[in-house]
Amino acid sequence: MRLTDFTDYSLRVLIYVAVRDDELVTIQEISDTLGIARGHLVKIVHALGRAGYLDTIRGRTGGLRLGRPANRVTVGDVVRTTEPDFRMVECFDTEGNKCVITAACGLRGVLGRALRAYMEELDKYTLADIAAERSTLARLLGSAATVRPLVRMPKQ
Repeated sequence: MRLTDFTDYSLRVLIYVAVRDDELVTIQEISDTLGIARGHLVKIVHALGRAGYLDTIRGRTGGLRLGRPANRVTVGDVVRTTEPDFRMVECFDTEGNKCVITAACGLRGVLGRALRAYMEELDKYTLADIAAERSTLARLLGSAATVRPLVRMPKQ
């Protein structure tokens, strides 16, 4: 399964903000650092803000920060929020399915179980987990921010 660039960039934005959680960051700063077009980031930040993953502070001294603790944001939740469609094959679309073999085909069940397993795996990891290498990430991002460890959820 391939994730959209929107989801990829959303996860990168959340990692960036998590690493810099002691300060407000700007869309322009993220754009310059990650090499993602500012226009794309505006849409991404808006969606992440609406979903509660980011707090957006307007104004001259505004910026972005995490909307909830990094250990309360699962990768699976972010993917579900940012991916437009998990219809892997036509038969996943109950309204638009025109496949003549659906009634006897086992593919829908196999792919459905695979998708559930994929999402269950993503649900095991939080933003704190994927941003755990904070010192290295901060260095790669050119951050001079004070790096404090993120609180991680215990593995289940």
